[in-house]
Amino acid sequence: GRGGQGGGSRPGGAGRGDNRGSRDSDFNRNNNSGAGAGAKRKENDFGRRFDEGGRGGPRKGKGGKNGKGRSNLPPREKIDNTPKKIIVRGEMTVGDLAKLLHKDAAEVIKKLFMMGVMATINQDLDMDTILLVAGEFNVETEVKIVVEDTNFETIEENDEEDALISRPPVVTIMGHVDHGKTTLLDAIRETQVASGEAGGITQHIGAYQVEVHGKKITFLDTPGHEAFTTMRARGAQVTDITILVVAADDGVMPQTVEAINHAKAANVPIIVAVNKIDKPGANPDKVKQELTEYGLVQESWGGDTIFVELSAKQRINLEGLLEMILLVSEVNDYKANPDKRARGTVIEAELDKGKGPIARILVQNGTLKVGDAFVAGDCFGRIRAMTNDRGRRVKEVGPSTPVEITGLTEVPQAGDPFMVFEDERKAREIADKRSIKTRQDTMKSNQKVTLDDLFNKIKEGEIKDLNVILKADVQGSLEALKGSLEKIDIEGVRVKTIHSGVGAITESDISLALASAAIVIGFNVRPEPRAAATAEQEKVDVRLHRIIYKVIEEIEQAMKGMLDPVFKEKIIGHAEVRETFKVSKVGTIAGCMITDGKVARNAEVRLVRGGVVVFEGKIDSLKRFKDDAKEVSEGYECGITLEKFNDLQQGDVLEAFIMESVER
Repeated sequence: GRGGQGGGSRPGGAGRGDNRGSRDSDFNRNNNSGAGAGAKRKENDFGRRFDEGGRGGPRKGKGGKNGKGRSNLPPREKIDNTPKKIIVRGEMTVGDLAKLLHKDAAEVIKKLFMMGVMATINQDLDMDTILLVAGEFNVETEVKIVVEDTNFETIEENDEEDALISRPPVVTIMGHVDHGKTTLLDAIRETQVASGEAGGITQHIGAYQVEVHGKKITFLDTPGHEAFTTMRARGAQVTDITILVVAADDGVMPQTVEAINHAKAANVPIIVAVNKIDKPGANPDKVKQELTEYGLVQESWGGDTIFVELSAKQRINLEGLLEMILLVSEVNDYKANPDKRARGTVIEAELDKGKGPIARILVQNGTLKVGDAFVAGDCFGRIRAMTNDRGRRVKEVGPSTPVEITGLTEVPQAGDPFMVFEDERKAREIADKRSIKTRQDTMKSNQKVTLDDLFNKIKEGEIKDLNVILKADVQGSLEALKGSLEKIDIEGVRVKTIHSGVGAITESDISLALASAAIVIGFNVRPEPRAAATAEQEKVDVRLHRIIYKVIEEIEQAMKGMLDPVFKEKIIGHAEVRETFKVSKVGTIAGCMITDGKVARNAEVRLVRGGVVVFEGKIDSLKRFKDDAKEVSEGYECGITLEKFNDLQQGDVLEAFIMESVER
């Protein structure tokens, strides 16, 4: 404002832009009242003008010295320029909301105060509060949430059809140990070397490409299906096709079934490679027959699964397998857009002594170039160098291509999403935000499915199926348990067995449970130590039982929301049987070493042999040398006899536990 002199007949002539009225801060308003006439006016005059919304109200003639010349017109009404509707794109501060509503921040703070919220001008407001405040001012709101780059893996970029080109399929090889996965991978690599491909595939970068009839196929050399599932649990969908390797002389084994369930859970087409057909005991038809039980039926039998009979070792029919991969790829028509920023997934990563952090990544969309700034998981960097699967330096790579990159600040994790950003500053900012979010998510309670909160989730409609993984000591009890559980139907929620098998609960079972939000049920079996540790860390609900109806009862009650107070067993220690002595009138004494924790005289024990529970009961006597002991701690030897059980063997493990009541 230029002060009040010579305001002429312009209403509110003390300064320009007065129509902004209430949007100006008090500070500006005080300053704008000007040093001219404003300074000579009486205080009460000033107050009155202030209330009228202009600087001096409507007046004519000379700047109205001492208030003379003021017309007696009624005070001018405030112009209400509150918008009818605002667009909300996410959380914002009080100040930002005030601007959007064309209001003074003080008015918004006052409204919040009336709603019981104490806020300052720079305070962040959540979506609900923003909508409530807007409603208080009778302003409509339209919510348009912008997906922040921070969650870039969730951003779905739609491409024009003509921008898409065919890309190589990405293939993962899975199967039982010793059925020839590695041999098959090596055999496929070597065909490339033999076909005059100079240099061959020397780099171990967790993935490699081969060319068949001028078309490329990318193979992921992941260490088994555990890695595959771990990546899926982290939200990474990298595989297009799964090759299930089954030995013709061995048939379907436990890990074969696991691999099938992992591939089905990821919704990936399966090609069955019946390997070792050159072996004397090979029986491919038996394998095909066994696989029909798991829904894999070959086309000639009326199914839709492709079976290829081959021998990786003798290099028989490898060409047939590669052609089938191309056929499946053609049917599914895998496409990507190379003309945009690169996105992909980290396959492996490590700290190299010479190069620093390195990551092997699969580019899934766009083109990756040397010099690009990127974020991988919670890490960022700029690509210093890229090496392909043949150990050659490359300047840029397109979709479905595996490369090893250097230029990272830290080592990311397998399965982390990868994306290129405009510059390193932006990449750093996003990596920092992601890192904070990861920490916060870790601190929050893990949103895993547990029996205790099952009923609430059913009520809220969050769960339609209860996924379970079943492990039992023998096939008979496994089938009985599976059949009984699948009959349960409460409020439209059913039990869905996504994997079942015989033997101890493995780390692979826990990974699958984590990826599929499942509960693990062990019947007469125990988790392996690493599996137990992973379950504890990832908060996967593992339930162990010895009586079938108890399992059914517990699941039914959980689904109805009426679980009784729980007694949870607490494992206090393990003892390994080193020697056994038979003593008449006493029975078998086990000479044991306490390997961890302690064994107490009043604890219950279970005897585990090869991952299977052989006996569960009480300790009859616990001795150190010839003296009775109340408890024996880790690192000490002791003699143990069990109540009504004598079949103790060298190598058995005694697990001591007590029952504790747990608050719900």
